[in-house]
Order: sequence, then C-alpha cells, then structure tokens
Amino acid sequence: MKLTVQDKKIIQLLQKDGDRSSTEVAEMLGMSQSPCWRRINHLIQVDIIQKKVAIINREKLGIDLVAFATINLREVNQKNLELFEADVEQLDEIVECYTMTGAWDYMLKIVVKDIRHYERFVRNKLLELPMIGEVHSHIAVTEIKNTTELPLETQL
Repeated sequence: MKLTVQDKKIIQLLQKDGDRSSTEVAEMLGMSQSPCWRRINHLIQVDIIQKKVAIINREKLGIDLVAFATINLREVNQKNLELFEADVEQLDEIVECYTMTGAWDYMLKIVVKDIRHYERFVRNKLLELPMIGEVHSHIAVTEIKNTTELPLETQL
C-alpha cells in the first residue's frame, strides 16, 4: 500500500502515543479533524494500525529477566512446526517467537520474574514439549534499546 506523507506523519505520532485522539493528531499536523479521523480509520481498516495497546513497565511489576532461547526441533516437519507454534501461543512467558535461518529453527523472547522462574519455565513447560530437541538460553544483562516504533523515515 502506498502511504501519503500525511499517513506517515499520523503513524509516527500514534507510534509515540497511541492514546492521542484524532483531534489532537489533526492539530499537531495542521489538518482538520474529519479528514484526519478518516485517514486513521483507513489505516485501521487496511491493517496498518493493528491495535492500540498500553506498554507496561515490566520492571515495575517485578518481571526483571529477559531471555532469548534458540530452539531446534527433534525433527523439522510440517506437523512439528504447527504443534510447536500452537504450543508457543499458549505460553504467556514467551512474548515473541521467530522462525530462523541458519543453525536454529526458532528464537524466543521470554520474560519472567527472575532466573529461578526462568529455570522452572524451561524445565516444566518448554522442555515438556515433545518436539523440542535443543534449547540454548541467552540471558539479557542490560537493555540498551527497546521500542515498538518502526523506522518509517528510513524505510518508506
């Protein structure tokens, strides 16, 4: 889909604060409210804006550990891929999951309270999945950058 300059500006503003009303966005961009509202609704209808969410400070809730787990399945076939992906959807601790090229089949981003919780999660949930062959854990030490904002200026 071809985005207009106004669409890009609207998206950039909403990425920074999805709580802004169409009136606020229109004022910030020097537009009238109705056309801005229509553009925002169009971006929602074509699934460019998928949803508006609250970004929670995990550390204030005591969720201090971020781990990345690389996974290899015992056997890579359609059934195991589908089963693994369905199981991942059910595990709340896994906040991101990607299929990978190279040495690993999947990479998971896992957030938990602490290292003990991570160990219990791996032992009692992840390793219980019968299609998993290998799990390698990588514990994040310091978070340098964490954003949900897409780099629109450099990409579009």
